[in-house]
Amino acid sequence: MHEFTPEIEKVAQEILEYSLTRLKDNPPLDGPKSEAELFSLVGNTITEAGLGGSETLQLFTQTLAPACISTDHPRYLAFIPSAPSELANLFDLVVGASALYGGSWLEGAGAVFAENQTLRWLADLAGLPESAGGVFVQGGTIGNLSALVAARKEARRLHPEVKRWAVACSSEAHSSIQSATEVMDVDLIKVPVQLDGVMRGADVKKAIDLYRTENPDRDICAIVATAGTTNLGIIDELPTVGEVANNHKIWFHVDGAYGLAGLAHEETRKLFAGVEKADSFIVDPHKWLFAPYDVCALIYRKSEIGREAHTQHAGYLDALTESDEFNPSDYAIQLTRRTRGLPLWFSLAAHGTKAYSDAVAKTMETARMAADAVKAHPNLELLREPNLSIVAFTRKGWTMADYKAWSDKLLEDQIGFVTPSTDKGLPILRFAIVNPWTNVSDIEAILATL
Repeated sequence: MHEFTPEIEKVAQEILEYSLTRLKDNPPLDGPKSEAELFSLVGNTITEAGLGGSETLQLFTQTLAPACISTDHPRYLAFIPSAPSELANLFDLVVGASALYGGSWLEGAGAVFAENQTLRWLADLAGLPESAGGVFVQGGTIGNLSALVAARKEARRLHPEVKRWAVACSSEAHSSIQSATEVMDVDLIKVPVQLDGVMRGADVKKAIDLYRTENPDRDICAIVATAGTTNLGIIDELPTVGEVANNHKIWFHVDGAYGLAGLAHEETRKLFAGVEKADSFIVDPHKWLFAPYDVCALIYRKSEIGREAHTQHAGYLDALTESDEFNPSDYAIQLTRRTRGLPLWFSLAAHGTKAYSDAVAKTMETARMAADAVKAHPNLELLREPNLSIVAFTRKGWTMADYKAWSDKLLEDQIGFVTPSTDKGLPILRFAIVNPWTNVSDIEAILATL
């Protein structure tokens, strides 16, 4: 099983051929099948004798892979898609083949060095100081949780008398913030927002003042602002929220899992003024920075605080923790980690940052043209002008059942993948455009079905 036999070499060639074909050709859209359907097609794949490499690959490529929706298809516009660059995908093969461990400098110095240069690029775009640093983690949920754990650790150090802590965020914040507070067993303050969905400093101040008045033995360890909500792409008023956090000496975290990728483009970067005040932020390169799943950049203003919060101690780890070297496992809720930032590093290093800026700009332009197409459509109403790359709209007279039926047929007909969402309790549709291969013609093909 661990020998490179002629059979393994044959399967390797088949895998490489499949991978290259998948990269070169337009991706299929495909779609799910039920468990019963899949079992009837492939049966039990785990057997005592094994199926053989070529047979198992064929089973995957011909049956299992087509039962998955391709997130890099130009008409995959639901949720937040992923559109890795070809070089990022190719280098992911290298990462997998190299058996690299990315938890410590001792074991992965070269890989960690490359990842850290990528993190430094992001920190510089956000205007953070030289003390900034962090780590690539699995996704935004782990990134947000790790940042908030560090925030609470710092708050406890500064105010040991506080009995219980809370995290404040917008009522429109990502569900991972609530999940993090449940895991941490802290209170969650959902700050009411105005009709435009934007959380402002005045809103935050009012909410935290009320919380402190009602809970004299409790306090707030972190304020979370969102830089591009998943649903509508809304950016909280970062300058005023950051000012409130800084004035009250509360940790300021920015959840930019989707939106902060816009920092890569000079014009879009202006929308995120105030992020330089952050004590921590996240951005998911597998969303809008063209990296493969699964990777989130977590960056602290003062990386040492992240290290103090997360370093694990054990006898067998002393060789790592007693050194002065940079160990990525010290900066988040993790120990074992793959070098998940390397595909992004490779693509960035190979293409240059201007290519990333241009790609972000293209998706923004496509979003603007999509919004214009929606406004020109007789049956549709644009919900709001997009400030990032999410275009939200409604279909006149439709209920949620109508939206779901339309979405199912759209995928069944292999035209596109667009799922309904809600806003203020009402059903909506949204295009999440993060793939540079998505063109206006793709948008028009979908709108023609409405």
